[in-house]
Amino acid sequence: MKILVAVKRVVDHAVRVRVRPDGSGVETENVRMSMNPFDKHAVEAAVQLAEAGHATEIVVVSIGQKQSNDVILTALAMGAHRGLLIEADGRVETLAVAKLLEAVVAEEKPDLVLLGKQAVDDDSNQVGQMLAGLLDWPQATFASEIKVLGQGLEVTREVDYGRATVAVPLPAIVTADLRLNTPRNAALPMVMKARSKPLAVRPAADFGVDLTPRLKLEKVSPPPERTAGRRLATTAELVAAINSELAELEAL
Repeated sequence: MKILVAVKRVVDHAVRVRVRPDGSGVETENVRMSMNPFDKHAVEAAVQLAEAGHATEIVVVSIGQKQSNDVILTALAMGAHRGLLIEADGRVETLAVAKLLEAVVAEEKPDLVLLGKQAVDDDSNQVGQMLAGLLDWPQATFASEIKVLGQGLEVTREVDYGRATVAVPLPAIVTADLRLNTPRNAALPMVMKARSKPLAVRPAADFGVDLTPRLKLEKVSPPPERTAGRRLATTAELVAAINSELAELEAL
């Protein structure tokens, strides 16, 4: 089995996100960046499948500026075999991302495409589904467990009412949820070894995909500051406070 894993470079999850003063987007200059957390679970799933003897090659692809090669190197240090960076300046919308991945799939011909269920920068939750639609492949989203069964997969999905298990034939698209696994921290020798693994860099223009934005971003603003809470000494005071708040709401 050959696995293609798509990863994205985003603001590190431990960094406090700041909006640019002009409201044009989130500040990324001089901000620590890292691999999208959901994508890291997808990489770990691919490596575990390889370690179990189900996969023979793991190819990691990322789309973005030259700096995005750092998340590819992270994936290579975790155990992926080679990487591909598709260089693209500016914002690449989800449909364009899906079309670029479609072109990569046509070249690489993987049996399985793994990616995070969403990216924490825009929370779109669209690329996996769009790619499955473009390729006309079966998909299993929000995966919390993946098992190889015969010529296909059995995927346990996180759904509103709990969990659902589905069977999908290969080739297929699977998007990873946080409960899928615990991503490994690559040891220093693996980090050094990752730099010797193949990492190709190609411009997005090579794939013949129109990257012209179809959506206009009007303004980005931070959420309102939360008001400070207050301490109440007894349950009676809590009940009285709740009743007071309800009375105020009913009066509006």
